[in-house]
Amino acid sequence: MSDFSDLVAKAIQPSMTREEREAVYTVVRQAVLRLQEREALPPQDPRVALQRHLVEETIRDVEGDVARYASLRKLDAAFAAQNDANQAGRTGRR
Repeated sequence: MSDFSDLVAKAIQPSMTREEREAVYTVVRQAVLRLQEREALPPQDPRVALQRHLVEETIRDVEGDVARYASLRKLDAAFAAQNDANQAGRTGRR
């Protein structure tokens, strides 16, 4: 499943809006449904539920990665601003 996770992660950019990412996830879900239809799996087959679960789990993991990335960028920006303020304060006191 890691190949699938990598594929989904590559289709997503942290700069995308939530709506844009959701559009990608919709395409992923539709692709999995088409594959299940092609395999002619009956809806009650446990593999269908497992595949859907894995897709949703992958999407959740990718969204977690995007949230972590955004949080780290915000922390980096806050740290840089704090350093700039500290530097300006030191320079002004001398």
